[in-house]
Amino acid sequence: MKPSRTYKILVVDDHFVVRAGLRDILSHEPDFIVAGEAANGREAVAAHARLLPDVTLMDLRMPVCGGLEAIRLIRENSPAARILVLSSYEGDEDIHAALSAGAMGYILKHSSDDQITPAIRALLQGKRWIPLEVAGQLAARERGEILSEREREIVRLLVLGDANKQIGDTLGITELTVKSHMKNILAKLKVRDRTEAVTVALRRGIVHLPDE
Repeated sequence: MKPSRTYKILVVDDHFVVRAGLRDILSHEPDFIVAGEAANGREAVAAHARLLPDVTLMDLRMPVCGGLEAIRLIRENSPAARILVLSSYEGDEDIHAALSAGAMGYILKHSSDDQITPAIRALLQGKRWIPLEVAGQLAARERGEILSEREREIVRLLVLGDANKQIGDTLGITELTVKSHMKNILAKLKVRDRTEAVTVALRRGIVHLPDE
């Protein structure tokens, strides 16, 4: 039986195999149509403006323009846009950033495929989709202390291997000030040294490696 109406889905991921897999999953739903695809955030913004999909499936890690920026731009142009993130990023900061940017749901790529269709249908009803594992990450974030923007800048430079003096020179602050910030960073992340701080920051998605 032909459905009474159909819903347009925009699939955004820089990997063709992932897009093909999503097309296959969605093809089993008679009222879903993959109206378009995009391989990066810039293409996603243009495709969304052209197609006005009912739901957009959005990856976060992409070249040219990442998913976070694409979500912000799409929501600026279409405040009612329904965006569901499908990402391998499972850190609490990544999840929080995506939802703050305007995503209505977040699914981890290692999750089972049977989450995708219910998630899309939830968004079509105006609901959010936050699986238990994602909710758990957000809850852990709320229990911890949040790094300031300056502290995040310092951690980004720590990831690059910069010493305190190099960090101070880059940020235009004294080495003593850097040490003071480092003390706060270690306390907030509940770690003992710089190496642990980098490990935790990368795991939580507070910062990413340069090639990401």
